[in-house]
This record gives sequence, C-alpha cells and structure tokens, in this order.
Amino acid sequence: MIRGPRLGRARARDRDRARDRDRGRGRGATTPGERSTFRAFGLRTRLLLAFLLVAAVSAGTTAALTYREARNAVLKTAQDTAVASFREQVQQTGFGLPVRETGGGLQEVLRDVARKGKPHPWVVFAEYGSVRASSGENRVSTVITPELRRAARANPHGAFERVVKDGVPYLTIAMPMVFKTGPDSVLPSGLVLYAVMRMTDEQVNVDALLMAARDGALPGLAVALIPGLIAARSVLRPVRELRQAARSMGSGRLDTRIAVRGSDELADLARTFNESAAQLEQSVRELREAEARARRFASDVSHELRTPLAGMLAVTEVLDEDADDLDTDTARAVRLVSAETGKLAVLVEDLMEISRFDARAAELNSDEVDVAEAIRKTLDNRHWTDARLRTELPDGIRARLDPRRFDVVIANLVGNALRHGGAPVVIRLRTQTSAEGAPVLITEVMDTGPGIRPESLPHIFDRFYKADAARTRSAGSGLGLAITLENVKLHGGTIRAGNLPGGGAVFTVEIPLHAEGAGG
Repeated sequence: MIRGPRLGRARARDRDRARDRDRGRGRGATTPGERSTFRAFGLRTRLLLAFLLVAAVSAGTTAALTYREARNAVLKTAQDTAVASFREQVQQTGFGLPVRETGGGLQEVLRDVARKGKPHPWVVFAEYGSVRASSGENRVSTVITPELRRAARANPHGAFERVVKDGVPYLTIAMPMVFKTGPDSVLPSGLVLYAVMRMTDEQVNVDALLMAARDGALPGLAVALIPGLIAARSVLRPVRELRQAARSMGSGRLDTRIAVRGSDELADLARTFNESAAQLEQSVRELREAEARARRFASDVSHELRTPLAGMLAVTEVLDEDADDLDTDTARAVRLVSAETGKLAVLVEDLMEISRFDARAAELNSDEVDVAEAIRKTLDNRHWTDARLRTELPDGIRARLDPRRFDVVIANLVGNALRHGGAPVVIRLRTQTSAEGAPVLITEVMDTGPGIRPESLPHIFDRFYKADAARTRSAGSGLGLAITLENVKLHGGTIRAGNLPGGGAVFTVEIPLHAEGAGG
C-alpha cells in the first residue's frame, strides 16, 4: 500500500519540537523551582564551597594538631615538675614507723612537704593502714581514685593521674614509702603519700591556646575566600563564554567562536569548540547550498516542463478522441501515452506546489465558508458521489478557511483512501474544544482497508515515501500527503494518521475555528 509522500526537514523539525515539548512535560522535566535551586547552587557556589571546605579542613586540622601538641606540652611540663618535686620531697622526709593517728607530728610533716610543692601548692595526704592524715582540713581526699591507690601499691616508684572533679582539673600523685634492701630491691613500708595539685592555671593556658587556634582559623577561612573567588572566576569565565557561544550557535549564528587563552584544559576545550563550530558551519553551508540547488533544480525543471507538457496534453487529447478508429495495438499505445502524460502533468504541478512551500511563497486567502458545503462541493467536482463514500457532515459549521487549499486537503485524503484503502470511505465533520479551551474543527477520513503498517506511520507524510516498497509505481504524484500537511499547517492546524481498532486507516485534521458563532 502506498501512503503518501516524503516531507523532509520541515516534518523532522516539527517532530523534534513535539518530542522536546513532550519531554518537557514528562517526569524528567525541570520545574522553575528546581531550576532556581540549581542556579542558587551553581558552579561558582560549588567551587567556593569546595574551596572553603578544603581550607576549613586544612585550618581545622592544623589548629587541632597545634592545640594538641601545645596542650600536651603545657600539661606534661607541669606534670613532670610536680612528680619529680614530690618524689624528691618524699625521699628527703623521714617518718617514724609505725605511724600513729594521735599526735600532730605527722600532720606537721605533711604540711612542710605541701609548702614546698612545685609548680603549685599541694595538699598532701598520708595513708597507713587505717590511719589517715593530711596537710589540709580533710583527712581523706575525694579526688584520689581507687585506680591510683591500686597503682601505688603495685608500683614502688609511684604513679600519677589527672582527674577532673566538679569541672576543676587536678593532678594526683601517689608515692609509697619503701625500705631499700639491696641495690635493685625495695620493701614497701605500708605508708603511701598522695599529693593533690590544682591545675587551674594550666587549664587557663590550654583554653587560651584553644581560643588562639580558633581565632586564627576563622580569619584564615575569610582570607581563603579571596583565592577561592579568583579561582572560581578563572574557571567560570571560559564556561560562561562557552555557554554564550553555544546559545549563539543555537540561534543560528554559526560563525561564533571563543577566544582561546592559555594552554590548560579549558583552553583545549575552547579550541575544540572552535574547531567543531567551524566544521559544523562548513557542513551546514554545504547542506544549505545543496538544498538550495535541489529546490532550484526542481523548480526550474517544473517550469521548463510545463510548456511542452501543455502541448503533449493537447496532442494526447486529440489522439484519445481518435483512438477508437485505430487498430487495437495502436489504440492501446495511444491510451498508455495519454495516461502517463497526465500523470507527468500532475507530478509537475505538485512539484511546483512543493517548491512554493519550500520558498515560503505559499499564501493563505481565507474566507468564511460553510465547511460541510465545501466538502460536498469537493466530492461533486470529482464525481465521488457513489456508494463508495459515506458522509457525516452536520450543517451550520462555519470557519475561516482558504477554500482552494481546503479543497486540496479533502481531495488528497479521500483520493488516497479510495486508491489504497477499502470502501466504504467515511468523511466525518465535527467540532470540539481543545485542551487550551479554543474551539477546533475536526475532519476525519476513514477507510476499511488493511490500514497502515506501524513502521510506516512515522513516515507517512514524508515526501515520496512508499509504504509498500514493491509498488514503486502508483497513481498520483506521491506528494499528495506532503502537500496536504503543508496546507493544514498554513491554516494553523495539525494532521494525524492512524489505524482504526477494527481495521482501516484514519486521517484526522484539526484546524482552529476562527469564525464567530461557529458551532455544530
């Protein structure tokens, strides 16, 4: 089955635009809110955030490491000084054993040791069995932990521990009293001395270090914004130029180029863009020249053929009239020449019509017409009034149409259905409201033939397209549906081809109703 003509680039552009609109309405579409969100977190913002993140991590890591080392140094210095001083004081102090809880001698000794504390004053506690004494008011410390007591009993050289009590840092030192029984051996006496020293000054110094690290990191981040802005600008300038150049090329300015600066990756990108743009410009120029030559050739050939074809048609008409008086073979040859000459004349006229569409020289001469009456006139003029046709044409539907072009639309669709479809062919006319709320005129031409193959539907309006490759010769010029599409588009309408559920093809033409009071 031959289903009309090849339409070319205009049809392809319409399909691409429709596909783009469908994609825009689909799930993958970007809403205005999403686009503004993307703009708020554009490349510049992401570059600055990444630069600040790197700067923050670097500054934070440096500050944390510096703070840790300085804190450890401050605490270690105070801790080593206190431990060494307390060990020395314990070794130089003599105690009489066994220690008695009564009497103030032990407390005075502890106070003397406490007065010599370094780097800060101590509170010294003594534990001997059940005996408890201290240099202060309380004989038992709440800061000394059971872990420190166990460490003191296990290690004759003493132990220490940092403790935080009620938010106050302390250094607690445990030093057991031992008897030396040999060069490398000692015997514990059971007396253990504890020194408790506040580390408030060290904590103040540590807090000052923390403040200094923090106060040093924040200005560093502010300063890091400057190279971040410079880096973002150096990256974004070529990107903006590329975007503007691509937009310029999309609007048709194929001579757009980008200035190449430097020799980095962005310069390579600009250079590649310029090379691709030059190749595209050359290809498009060649295609346009070839298309112009093809259109000019078709137009020139059509014009040149009109005059000799007019003479040939006149001669064939005369020969047709005398064909009955000729012998059988000659009559058959005369009628064949006459038929083929008629087909050639139709082809030339259709080529000239297509040339006018390509040159945008086709004009629409609209008038308010009775659509049902216009369709009946088209059918009567072509003697399509037999039982092969059924019409559903309600009266009273008026629209602004170009009568000649609308006649071509109806004639091409009905003729196509009669040649390639099956009788009866139904012509149905109606009106309805579009999705935008505007009234539209709908004309449907349906047949009861085998229908259009699915693989042929996307190409049914292409110029010279043959739905049945085996039927390379067919009645008509092969441009009928392409001309029909162009005429419908001139009216601001659309045309669709499809298949009916029960078999047969259907062509649907939708044209906006411009006539006031149109109804149906």
